[in-house]
Amino acid sequence: MERGLSNRHVQFIAIGGAIGTGLFLGAGKSISLTGPSIVLVYIFVGFMMFIMMRAIGELMYRDPSQHTFINFIRTYLGDGWGTFSLWSYWLVLILIGMTELTAVGQYCVTFFGTFGIDLSAWQWLIELVFLAALICVNLIAVKVFGEAEFWFSMIKITLILAMIATAVVMLIIGYRYGAVQVPGQDHVSPAGSVSVRNITDGFSLAPNGWVSFLMSFQMVFFAYEMIEFVGVTVSETKNPRKVLPKAVNGILVRVLIFYVGALLAIMTIVPWRNFAPNEDGSFTSPFIMVFEYAGLHWAAALVFFVVLTAAASSLNSLLYSAGRHLYQLAEASPSPAMGLLGTVSKSKVPARAIIASALLIVLSPIIELLPHVSGAFVLFSSASSAVIIFIYILTMVAHHRYRRSSVFLEDGFLMPCYRVADPAVIVFFVFIYATLFIGADTRGPAIAGLVWLVVFGGYCLLHDRYSSRGLREALR
Repeated sequence: MERGLSNRHVQFIAIGGAIGTGLFLGAGKSISLTGPSIVLVYIFVGFMMFIMMRAIGELMYRDPSQHTFINFIRTYLGDGWGTFSLWSYWLVLILIGMTELTAVGQYCVTFFGTFGIDLSAWQWLIELVFLAALICVNLIAVKVFGEAEFWFSMIKITLILAMIATAVVMLIIGYRYGAVQVPGQDHVSPAGSVSVRNITDGFSLAPNGWVSFLMSFQMVFFAYEMIEFVGVTVSETKNPRKVLPKAVNGILVRVLIFYVGALLAIMTIVPWRNFAPNEDGSFTSPFIMVFEYAGLHWAAALVFFVVLTAAASSLNSLLYSAGRHLYQLAEASPSPAMGLLGTVSKSKVPARAIIASALLIVLSPIIELLPHVSGAFVLFSSASSAVIIFIYILTMVAHHRYRRSSVFLEDGFLMPCYRVADPAVIVFFVFIYATLFIGADTRGPAIAGLVWLVVFGGYCLLHDRYSSRGLREALR
């Protein structure tokens, strides 16, 4: 493959991986769960994810030729766990890609709906056109993919900074606003004023109880999901050992600016108790609320446009990553059929693996039309978020094994205090998984994830064990 990604591309890919649609749409629900203390949860979870990224960064710095950080699980934990992780991660990418494709269609319909244009009957066609366009972006050249992600990330960053700047101006002038009907909200938001007291007055760590506080951790964790994407781009990056440390070290600063800064700005304007669910349990975007209070009544269209680009960015990245992981699986597979996917095109991209992954993602519009299949799909797609926790844990175990191995690079991009940090992050991921059993809507996916670990993980380990035994007997 071609090393066509520059420092600029990788920096913005890292930003894009850290900022998803969860911040724009899910922040309202997070704030309602535990109030201003949600900022502390975002900082804590963000710090833990940063430690994981330092571990991935150290592994990729040791061998920048690897197409994915998951290869290190195979290297340091064996073929069994390596096969489980590669196939599981690829499947997770496909399932998330299918949900993101559906989200793109829904956001597009909502965006045009703000102008009175009803495109709901054409949602399936919108999804197909979007996917076809992103396939083309991925097939042309990796540099084109990098440029697309650069501009997708730029749009997200611009909206967040604009919202923070709006909050600062409103705070300085002591802005007051009246009651307003916010688009996407079935009740009227009360009048109020912009003040830091909206955050500090009556502050409590768990104002809605400790169960709600614990559930906020899983919501914040899933907002950070796919932050590890930069660990898949290294093998196609120019000067990876120079670019990688900058991209990884910048993650913590981005968390503080884009997540913590945005949340503080939102709660300075909107008292956290004003975040109430609609009758169907949904929450309107806090970004829409902020701009509506500022008198910018076109805000709903703007925010949904940015959310649309954020979902398209996520889908674009998932397609890129899924293609590379399927390519990696094809290279390691003895099957001639799989081997056909382990080739690169003239433009130096794994075109066949990208197209094969896209053909599975495109099943999403079809599944939506089948009610009985759709219910099962929702369960499995939700379980994919649980499965990724296992892969994160295995990555940390692999990093610990690497630091104690004979190939450890002493002058590499070292993660400090690994003896304490690795176990601490593993315990954190176990804690996040345990919180999935609290809520009724996450308990089923958590159980499904454990079944996948036991059944498919057990199969991979047993297959590796008996394959190794057969090889040893053949060599005698």
